[in-house]
Parts: sequence; C-alpha cells; structure tokens
Amino acid sequence: MKKSLWITVGVILLLVGVFVWYKFFFVFGEGVKSGYLNYAIKKGYVFKTYEGKLIQEGFGKGKTGTITSYEFEFSISDPEVFKQLELNSGKVFDLHYKEYKGALPWRGNTRYVVDKVVNMK
Repeated sequence: MKKSLWITVGVILLLVGVFVWYKFFFVFGEGVKSGYLNYAIKKGYVFKTYEGKLIQEGFGKGKTGTITSYEFEFSISDPEVFKQLELNSGKVFDLHYKEYKGALPWRGNTRYVVDKVVNMK
C-alpha cells in the first residue's frame, strides 16, 4: 500500500512538473514583428518588469480598402534592449520575440517576450 501511494504521488508530481514546464517555460513560437514603437516602460508592484507596445499598420478587417492598426504588447527580457527601445520611441523596429503559453510575474505581463532588436529605422 505504501509503495503504490509513493508511485501515485511521484506520477502526480511528474505530471504537474511537465504541465508547469509546458505552460511557462516551453517556447511555443518565435518570430519577428515590425512596427512603430509606441512606448517602453518599467512597471510593476512587486516585480518591476519592462513592457512595451508596437503599433503595426496594414490592411485589416475594417472597411474594404482601409488601413487599420494592430497593437502588439510585449515584455522585454534584457535591460539593454529596454534602454535601446526607451531612447528611440516612435521609430520603426523589427523585434525578435518568443511566445510562451503563460506569463510569469517576474518575466513580464504578457506571453510575448522580446529578447533582441533585429533592426531599427
């Protein structure tokens, strides 16, 4: 009886560990987004994280032939990347990001984490 209880507890802990890894640490997707940097800020109550917003223009689901904008909100992992973004607000950036399935409070408020600037115009 005692052995089966330990096996059950072990399997449950293993499943919880796999779920936490998949939800918060597995990189679901990564890529590059381009647009005008709206803002880059440092905020938070307990964990001060770097956050930003990119405005992307293009044709969307609005009226036919109209230009719409899409806002890409992201967190920033590297303080040096944050400084570069903070000093160049309003410019066009190509930002490399990683997408996770969930956000962690010390990593940022969003599932998208920018880790480097690919290009700045």
